[in-house]
Amino acid sequence: MSELTREMTRREFARLAIGLGVGIAAADWVWHWFLAHNDPAAQAHHGANPDGPYWSMAIDLEQCIGCRRCVNACQATNDTQDGHLWNILIKDENTFEKPVFLTRPCMHCENAPCVNVCPVQATYHNEDGLVVMDYDRCIGCRYCIVACPYGARVFNWGERDDVNPQVPTWGTPEIERRPRGVAEKCTFCVHRIEAAKERNLTPGIDRAATPACVNICPVEARVFGDLRDPNSPVSKAISGRQSVVLRSEVGTNPRVFYLLPV
Repeated sequence: MSELTREMTRREFARLAIGLGVGIAAADWVWHWFLAHNDPAAQAHHGANPDGPYWSMAIDLEQCIGCRRCVNACQATNDTQDGHLWNILIKDENTFEKPVFLTRPCMHCENAPCVNVCPVQATYHNEDGLVVMDYDRCIGCRYCIVACPYGARVFNWGERDDVNPQVPTWGTPEIERRPRGVAEKCTFCVHRIEAAKERNLTPGIDRAATPACVNICPVEARVFGDLRDPNSPVSKAISGRQSVVLRSEVGTNPRVFYLLPV
C-alpha cells in the first residue's frame, strides 16, 4: 500500500472525525466556535496576539481529487523523508456517498497536547498562536508524538543522507534538514508567514507567503488565511458550508476545518 495514499477504515475515520454526527454544522457553527474559544485571556494563554491574525486552513473534501500534489509539495519544500511525511493523504470509500480524500497536516491546535507535555518547551505557540518547534531544545523524548491525537508528528531517527524524491519536480527545500533525534511536523510553512511580515505580503493571498500545499492544489481544495478577516480566503471558503474539525471530542480546538461533501 502506498505511503502517500492508503485506504481508510471506518474505524479510523470515526476515530479522526468522531463527531460527524455531532460536530457537523453550518458555517454559523464555525463562527460560534471561533468566538467562544478566542477571548483575549485564552489567546494570551496560548501565546497568540489577540489583535493579530488567526491563521487557519480549510480543506474541501468535495473538491479534493487525491492528486497528492499537496503531499509532494510539502515534502519538497520542507525536505521531509519518505515514511516521515508531514502531510498525508487518506482515501475513504465508506463514510460518504462517494469516495473522498482526506489530507492531514498538523492541526495547530489551541489546546495542543504536544505543547502541554513537552518538558523543555521545544514545542510551543508562537506569537500568532501556531504550534512551532525549537529543534535545538528538543531532547527526543517523543512525548509530543504520543500526545498528538492526529498522528501528525514523526521522529528523525538517524542522520539524513537521503535524496528527496520530490525535488525539484514539486519544489526545492526552503528550510534546513532537522538533526538526528528530534520530533518534527507540519508548520503551516511558518517560515513563509514570518517572512511575509517583513515583505508586507498576505498569507493566503500572496503565494510567497502561503503554505506550499495550498499553492500547489490544482482545484483549490485547500485555502489559507486569517479567520478573523471575513474577506480572507479561508473565511469565504467556510461561509455557507458544513464544516467539521477532526476529533472534536478531545477539545484541542484545531485550526484546520474540513468542508464536507455537498
